[in-house]
Amino acid sequence: MSAARRARSRTALLATSGAAIAALLLSACGSGGTSGGGGDTNFVAGADGIDTVEKGERTAAPDLSGKTIDGKQLDVADYKGKVVVLNVWGSWCGPCRAEAKNLETVYQDTKDQGVQFVGINTRDTSTGPAIAFEKEFGVTYPSLYDPTGRLMLRFEKGTLNPQAIPSTLVIDRDGKIAARTLQPLSEEKVREILDPVLAEK
Repeated sequence: MSAARRARSRTALLATSGAAIAALLLSACGSGGTSGGGGDTNFVAGADGIDTVEKGERTAAPDLSGKTIDGKQLDVADYKGKVVVLNVWGSWCGPCRAEAKNLETVYQDTKDQGVQFVGINTRDTSTGPAIAFEKEFGVTYPSLYDPTGRLMLRFEKGTLNPQAIPSTLVIDRDGKIAARTLQPLSEEKVREILDPVLAEK
């Protein structure tokens, strides 16, 4: 192989690798298997990475029910009347590990104010790693077990659907999706996404 051909081949390989890395970074740990955002969306994308919808324009959260990672039955609709913070995570996901304690801290601070946190554990092939994750990070709120991502596919395209792992959504007291972020959250960011919805009357 000539030197010029080797250089072209190396350049092509670097370009391909760069595109793959960029795609992974854009989707944090991985895509949720859903697409959205294109076309007529009713949400406002914030410069801080938090997308929001005005109260009168929100869509209802889909059916989010099933078994939790510890084998109990859970239906997010049962929390209607509370503000629900919904976090999509996997035990294998580095950013999920980074934000876990922040989510738990805010949950402990707000659970007496009518706030319920719920996780959706996805892409873990068994519940063992998920249970170990919750134990390691002291997570006390329940998580639905969704290894194949079927719950994430229930969100309508073009709405505030979870598109990456981690994703965090806030569901208002009427069971409608008020806000979403597709990034790992500091404690301050958890409060930033939650507080405006909690303040609504």
